[in-house]
Amino acid sequence: MISASDFRNGMTIEIDGNVCQIIEFQHVKPGKGAAFVRTKLKDIINGGVKETTFRPTEKFPAARIDRKDMQYLYNDGELYNFMDTETYEQIAIAPDVLGDSMKFVKEEEMVKVMSYNGSVFAVEPPISVELVITETEPGFKGDTATGATKPAIVETGAQVMVPLFIEQGEKIKIDTRTGEYTSRA
Repeated sequence: MISASDFRNGMTIEIDGNVCQIIEFQHVKPGKGAAFVRTKLKDIINGGVKETTFRPTEKFPAARIDRKDMQYLYNDGELYNFMDTETYEQIAIAPDVLGDSMKFVKEEEMVKVMSYNGSVFAVEPPISVELVITETEPGFKGDTATGATKPAIVETGAQVMVPLFIEQGEKIKIDTRTGEYTSRA
């Protein structure tokens, strides 16, 4: 059991049957009245975020989240298929479970598959990926003083905003957390 006074960012706890991850917390001691803990919690199953306050003495069970490194194999049109590289066991996950997490992941790339009580609820892609630009408009010379960007389509089919000097066929690095261009590869 974890008391509210022991909360830390990134912890996962169970509250009223829901598994929540602590995004932010703050211990508050007002001049009058009892102290409390203000938190921002993310429901890891449905992705909703809510703000709540707790008394420091309240206790919650810790939620055990399993994170397993798996290799993304392919998308058969209906399901995304992954393989455990140690046991060679394969699993298939529906796109509605994954959301947008797979838009920057190529086949044969390693990801973290997260599950709670044996049921997969999310896939965490690598923080940074290198992808080739398959489609973009040609850049214009002399138009770089403003830091202007243009849309580009990468090999996974996702759209990214890139600087004007990036050309079709170039390899770029993308931060998968924000979906933004970081540099040339």
